[in-house]
Amino acid sequence: MTRLLAGSLMMLLTLADVRPIYGQSIDTARSTITVHVGKTGLFSAAGHEHSVSAPISNGAISIGERRVWFEIESARMTVLDEKDRDAIQSTMQNKVLESSTFPVIRFESSSVQNAGGGKLTVVGNLTLHGRTKSIVVSVREEGGEYLGETQVKQTDFGIEPVSAAGGTIKIKNELKVEFKIYMKH
Repeated sequence: MTRLLAGSLMMLLTLADVRPIYGQSIDTARSTITVHVGKTGLFSAAGHEHSVSAPISNGAISIGERRVWFEIESARMTVLDEKDRDAIQSTMQNKVLESSTFPVIRFESSSVQNAGGGKLTVVGNLTLHGRTKSIVVSVREEGGEYLGETQVKQTDFGIEPVSAAGGTIKIKNELKVEFKIYMKH
């Protein structure tokens, strides 16, 4: 019985290490992450830029510990544009994100530094498309909400930017990610 209890306790501690339990939960209903996808190439004027909503499924912020983590279910990401939405959505889910193979996008901070004037520099690990890379995020706190942005290169995560018309219209490798995160009260 003691061994069973000890084994169960060790398993619970191991599971606790997988998902950090700290801070206040992120208000997933109010928080937003938007990915801006640009275009490039010889005939890029014929293409159009896209915006993608990436809703946070769960996460937490600890002001005292200066830490943040959150997850996004890649299958819940949606194209916000009107033009060719269904085709773009299908390409994004099936060829770019490969949501069925890589269902979760995760960010966890490794450091948070005060940059002065209500601004923070957050360094952390982003796991996307099965790869984890360190990224730097600029954040500012305004009345209980955290606003910020960063840039992410698709190729850093093993994603080849989509192209059309023989490569004369391409999606930019660099994506701009903007967010507004609220904590639950």
